[in-house]
Amino acid sequence: MTFASPHPGSAHSGPPSAQRFPVVIVGAGPAGLTIGNILRAASVDCLVLEVETREFIERRPRAGVIEEWAVRGLEQRGLADNLLARAELHTECEFRFEARRHRFSYHELTGHHHFVYPQPLLVTDLVREYADVRGGAIRFGVRDVQLHDLDSDRPSVSYTDPETGQRQLVHCDFVAGCDGARGVTRTVLPERARIARHDYGIGWLALLAEAPPSSDCVLFGIHPRGFAGHMPRSPEVTRYYLECPPGDDPENWSHERVWTELQERLGAADRPPLTEGRLIEKRVLDMHNYVVEPMVFGRLFLAGDAAHLTAPIAAKGMNLALHDAFLLGDGLVSYLTKGDAGGLHGYSDACLQRVWDYQEFSQWLSDVYHGTSSGDPFRAGTTLARLRRLFTSPAAAGAFAEQYLGEDSAT
Repeated sequence: MTFASPHPGSAHSGPPSAQRFPVVIVGAGPAGLTIGNILRAASVDCLVLEVETREFIERRPRAGVIEEWAVRGLEQRGLADNLLARAELHTECEFRFEARRHRFSYHELTGHHHFVYPQPLLVTDLVREYADVRGGAIRFGVRDVQLHDLDSDRPSVSYTDPETGQRQLVHCDFVAGCDGARGVTRTVLPERARIARHDYGIGWLALLAEAPPSSDCVLFGIHPRGFAGHMPRSPEVTRYYLECPPGDDPENWSHERVWTELQERLGAADRPPLTEGRLIEKRVLDMHNYVVEPMVFGRLFLAGDAAHLTAPIAAKGMNLALHDAFLLGDGLVSYLTKGDAGGLHGYSDACLQRVWDYQEFSQWLSDVYHGTSSGDPFRAGTTLARLRRLFTSPAAAGAFAEQYLGEDSAT
């Protein structure tokens, strides 16, 4: 892949009303907004297109676990002030199996920790910094986004303006596809794109409860009735997960049934029952992964869930999106301001190294979470052997801690 010299105006090129931007970013999630902020910090103009409203993306419930290297990357780019001031630090997790609790202190093993900062808060910070502070152009509520001439050196993006109903055409040098698994950028992939998929054959009932956390850390319940998870989100709200059949109807899970299963699967003999509360969200997630290879097609660069999906088994999705954004944002800046295309040439390979590492860990962790509920006595026995090894073998504990924290992959 080669790139011609940047077109005139590839650096700061005037008011957003001029329908030309060096970069058009499709999607205003963590990946798209981080890329936009990196570009604006270097005085490179870009346009972010988002099909939802600003209010929607700032409230959309999503993950909240951010790895330490990712926070360092945000901090280096001036994007972590609120996060550092408000996030909770997690240094331990707890496995509960055979009605006992087993505390795992990954901070003691590695010196590293997790940050818990809900994605809506991060998106709010990023969109405010991009649009209100750094003066980045963004269009919310756009419709019928289409990508054109991606294999040429003069691609463009068109969309319908929600206020006027008129089509707008934007010429650019590059398109960053950050619009997730169902976005338009996934619909234009050429036949040479390779999409590797894996279906775990299980579902998770994702719950938000108006209830204070019942522990100061994440809990993993490994139980013959199915996996359960407890993830603190704030002093008043807790995220829970319950393993369920794929495609299950959330309405099958009454308030009473949910709490009965959570109490059973997360119970420990020496701990009090979970603190119950009103369920404010119930949805079923079918556990599956995919990876698109490569992540670059002509002038289209994929990032985040548009390029790869990691089931929430290991809480890796937002971290991978940020990793993509750091590499792509820096690569675009180097090319558009210095003519150095090295970062863009190496983008896909550098991203996929971490992507596959996280996918492998997610698959391994799924075997641990779901082995005892598989109905296979042999698999249940090997699952419990893995769990016991975490608490008896320093080597096994260290390897798990590194992967859990993401510190074993190149940043």
